[in-house]
Amino acid sequence: MDRREFLYGLNTSLGSIALSAMLADDAMAEESPLRVAHYPKAKAKHCIFLYMEGGPSHIDTFDPKPKLKELHEQEFQRSGQEQSAMASGKRYFVQTPFEFKKSGESGADITTAWPHLEKVVDDICFYRGLQVTSVNHPAANYHVNTGNRFGGDPAIGAWVNLGLGTENKDLPGFVVLPELSYPQGGPANWNNGFLPTDFQGTAFRPQGSPLLDIRPPKGVTRRQQRRNLDLLAKLNGKHAEAHPQHEQLKARMNNYELAFRMQTQVPDLVSIEDETQVTRDLYGIDNPTTDNFGRRCLLARKLVEKGVRFVQVYASSWDSHDYILRAHGSMIERVDQPIAALLQDLKQRGLLDETLVVWMGEFGRTPDNGIRGGGVRYGRDHNPNAMTVWLAGGGVKAGHTIGATDDVGMEAVEVVHPLRDFHVTLLRLMGLDDNKLTYFHAGRYKQLSQFGGEVIEELIA
Repeated sequence: MDRREFLYGLNTSLGSIALSAMLADDAMAEESPLRVAHYPKAKAKHCIFLYMEGGPSHIDTFDPKPKLKELHEQEFQRSGQEQSAMASGKRYFVQTPFEFKKSGESGADITTAWPHLEKVVDDICFYRGLQVTSVNHPAANYHVNTGNRFGGDPAIGAWVNLGLGTENKDLPGFVVLPELSYPQGGPANWNNGFLPTDFQGTAFRPQGSPLLDIRPPKGVTRRQQRRNLDLLAKLNGKHAEAHPQHEQLKARMNNYELAFRMQTQVPDLVSIEDETQVTRDLYGIDNPTTDNFGRRCLLARKLVEKGVRFVQVYASSWDSHDYILRAHGSMIERVDQPIAALLQDLKQRGLLDETLVVWMGEFGRTPDNGIRGGGVRYGRDHNPNAMTVWLAGGGVKAGHTIGATDDVGMEAVEVVHPLRDFHVTLLRLMGLDDNKLTYFHAGRYKQLSQFGGEVIEELIA
């Protein structure tokens, strides 16, 4: 019986319960057919995914287009392009209000709005050849996070969690650090989809206690909690024997146990009282502009340090249709210092080589904008055909810029790849093969890329 037949049999019998239990066990248990890295020599053991929700403009961050200065406010003719709901009427070219410079030994293009990131550009691989297919935010968020524009599929963190598990059985394998306002599309961006619920992202609250009820009620001891859970497990176990096809029950039982174990880990983990003042200053903590994102970047480092496999950190909103100097300038100021600090901190601790850091949004921006409010507002529309993403650590080609867009930044023209290839590449950097990391659902084996993809070899060192 081959692996696929074995897994299919587990899906249709009491073995499904056993499989869920195995997947919730120690991530290093190599007897599980889903817990052996397909590429054992891969450097990345963890991933921190910095998600800039709203669509950051490549033209105003990491992809200079001097041609736009020549074309500024000339009429722009758009044809054959899917447009967002905000693209209407006449369009006009818009030059960048930011100043670009060459930075680091690598000569990376970066605007002067990133003074902190400029110091670590030689650790970064910039990629300008990525294209997506969705032009509106919810569908684009789903596409980037799950590979499916319509939502409902497992998030990339869930797939990594399935393939590698967590190195710390007392913490989730996939943790999400959202802002107070969730991204468009909501929690479906970090859902388990058709995978067992053990693999969904656990969202930590950005304010107050990161998880509700993380401390036992007053007067309830750990021993009392343990006895209550044992009784609940006994009752649920009998029900599971009578209904072996209900995988959700086993996952719920696992979540009860994980929540119990997390009570000993999370309170100290989320506290920054043990961090030095030097570290706090590095991340911009206690500075009103950078404090919120800085705390979450610091927490991301602490989570991977504790063995969490995949951490996603959100920053919203980059949707700058108007006044891009002010709008993007404000967003960059919020995230610049914390992101640079994260890379520097990981490197100082010897964690950057084994931690893949990804920076991206759901799409790029166009070189044009329309007239609203009586004049050309210097913002930009959504653009799925050109964007800049960057990666650091975890075996990527640091100090390089890969791919290119045309002279106005409207379309990728070199090393061009669809999103599914980028997903396949991220999995490869984590030691996983997209064609082997599959799960049987609705009559077929499914994968993150939907139907396969190509590794972008130029991004890998």
